[in-house]
Amino acid sequence: MTTRKTVKVAAVQVASVAFDLEASLRKLEEWTREAAEAGAELIVFPEAFLSAYPWDYNFGASIGSRTPEGRKWYAKYYDNAVAIPSPEYDQLSRTAKENSVHLQVGIVEKGGATLYCTTLLFGKDGSLLSKHRKLIPTGSERIIWGRGSGDGLKVMQTELGKIGGLICWENYMPAARLALYQQGIEIYTAPNADDLPAWIATMQHIAKEGRCFVISSNQFLRVSDFPADYPPYLSKNSTGETSHVVSHGGSCICGPLGNIIAEPVWDKEDIVYATLDMGELVEARMDFDAVGSYARPDIFELKVNTKPGTSVTFTEGEP
Repeated sequence: MTTRKTVKVAAVQVASVAFDLEASLRKLEEWTREAAEAGAELIVFPEAFLSAYPWDYNFGASIGSRTPEGRKWYAKYYDNAVAIPSPEYDQLSRTAKENSVHLQVGIVEKGGATLYCTTLLFGKDGSLLSKHRKLIPTGSERIIWGRGSGDGLKVMQTELGKIGGLICWENYMPAARLALYQQGIEIYTAPNADDLPAWIATMQHIAKEGRCFVISSNQFLRVSDFPADYPPYLSKNSTGETSHVVSHGGSCICGPLGNIIAEPVWDKEDIVYATLDMGELVEARMDFDAVGSYARPDIFELKVNTKPGTSVTFTEGEP
């Protein structure tokens, strides 16, 4: 009998040290090492882990108005974001290589003067396999993050399987999901900042729709994970409510029939592990394949523009 391939994966549910890139990187190294020592081959960190998902703050922006304080906090946010390339980016690459793991990290990326919500996937040799910028920031995220482009909609063939994914509420975009299904995605990553119970149903739906494994990774956050002078939590800090929970977590892992194979973890820092039986992928697609037996290309068609989202193109004139 042929031995079925298995892959051990980990969803890391921990809080970044908000607005402190150096401290957040140290924390990422520590938790990556722990997951690697437990045998994880793919380790997934949450959305915007480096170095903050800025919960509850509008950065002083309202329709027709901006505040000087909000601009200063935006500058602080920018200063603690990750440029590509940079020493911090190199540190992420080394972390993957030193632990010999595939590592996906949610970062706030400096792209010129604009910030993007981005995921980076590194191979176990430290090479960058893919970079994906969130296509549409959700709600008030649009104040601080720019929009990604189609060049990040990639599924990468790795020794573990075909890995790709979307960030948080991008997962509610049917066309974006279909673009990944068409590329044969097998391990679907979903770093996010959604701790509502309905999110778990979304993860199960995507796993069942795409007939793929889904890894959901969210932060468990308290007021104490933010600076003491962070504007939204000044009143809680002044009254000693620093243990107040901002994000409850809920990280989980689902199988290709929509079943939960690693139950959601709530209200604590933890690592969610699962061993994926890759043979289940073909079994699950026997009766449903979104881009195969269940597709109707004679009726439906999806076109994806994979060009980089550049605003200006320079061409040399004739001599």
